[in-house]
Amino acid sequence: MVASDRPRRWPAYAVAVLFLGYAAGKAVFASQARLGFPGGPPVSAAETADYFLDPALGQWLAAATGVLAACVALATVTAPGRRVPRTLMLAVLTVMLLAGVGGAGIMILDGFVGIGVGWQWYHGVLGIVVIWLLAAMTRSYATATRGLPR
Repeated sequence: MVASDRPRRWPAYAVAVLFLGYAAGKAVFASQARLGFPGGPPVSAAETADYFLDPALGQWLAAATGVLAACVALATVTAPGRRVPRTLMLAVLTVMLLAGVGGAGIMILDGFVGIGVGWQWYHGVLGIVVIWLLAAMTRSYATATRGLPR
């Protein structure tokens, strides 16, 4: 990859699309009161029964966070988003990146090593792509807003 200080918008758009897809998948399972994700490993009835929230509520909350994350991603490349203080936006992006590393890291580990969750190798590849896109979006925002008021 060629190093560049030029900010790029496409990682933010790609992250927004990924998070909207995540939100849609969670909404589908919320409407069925099921835990998990379409195309992911099945969640047993015992795990569902032991879940600390009502499965539908938990999935609707996850869908809402997906929509919120997509909005944050788009805010990094839009004029209204540039009105958010840089320090605050970088803090939010750092939390998103860390959460992405956590969730995608489990997919990567289970997909390539196998820890018993049920993710496959292609889920691991997707996890790598998600982490890379989140990092690229964060770096691009930091580059584009360098020198702006904090």
